[in-house]
Amino acid sequence: MTVQRQLDELRKLAAHASNWRTETGIPRVAMVQGNIPAHALAAVYEPMVNLILTGSKSMTVGERIFHYDPASYFVMSVDLPAIGAVHPSSAGAPYLAISLTLEPQRIAALLHDLPPAAALCRPEGGFSVAAVTSELLDAWVRMLRLMKTPEDIAALAPSYEREILYHVLKGPHGWMLRDIASPGTMMARIGDAIRWLRHNFAEDFVVESLAEREAMSVSAFHRHFKSVTAMSPLQYQKRVRLLHARTLLLGRQQSVTFVAQEVGYRSVPQFNRDYFRAFGLPPLKDMAQLRKAING
Repeated sequence: MTVQRQLDELRKLAAHASNWRTETGIPRVAMVQGNIPAHALAAVYEPMVNLILTGSKSMTVGERIFHYDPASYFVMSVDLPAIGAVHPSSAGAPYLAISLTLEPQRIAALLHDLPPAAALCRPEGGFSVAAVTSELLDAWVRMLRLMKTPEDIAALAPSYEREILYHVLKGPHGWMLRDIASPGTMMARIGDAIRWLRHNFAEDFVVESLAEREAMSVSAFHRHFKSVTAMSPLQYQKRVRLLHARTLLLGRQQSVTFVAQEVGYRSVPQFNRDYFRAFGLPPLKDMAQLRKAING
């Protein structure tokens, strides 16, 4: 089956996706379609393999911008605050994509079966774009076909997931997944620090203590953290705080002062300045615009 025919079948299988994360009934596999609300595309993205079927997407991580379309897939190996933008195809067909959430233990179970060439390390960040292959798409097709026979999911989905992961691990950016699943590697240690920051973003921390926790010098920790995330540890914390604050403001009728303190800010004016720089509007005006967009 050609790549085009594989993409056509995947589009048909995922055609009922909505413009929010749509579960497929297959563990860790989801899909999305249409004009996704802007605030949903500014988020902390979990580790995933994301495959576009129709249209295109851009991802801004730190100061780096990545573009991908149905000829490519996106790999994110760590939790990263990012801003996305989706676009319909040139013919006007809505954006359509599928994703597989990554779990390090499932990747680790594959490592000893990789051919030697797949173990070559390339010193890049924790996210990148790679070209699709017919072999990778074939595994995706068989995975999504399971939506038609849900009684087969428990027996067959794990093997198809393993096959998808195998082809990604063999690909040009598979080293990222290998390293994040291998205890003691630089990527694994930075990944551990990222998870700590992700879950303790409201706490003040000292970079030296976090570097020591990962058995790294401060300079090496800074260098590797920025290589993986495209931002410093403090910048990472700030972006996670602001994204969480935006979610709180949108979901609750809480004051800006309460939310600023909830996410770890001691100065409300500083929170307002940082919020404006991140989202282009002060908090209350941003909320008014978002709610107007959501309610039509």
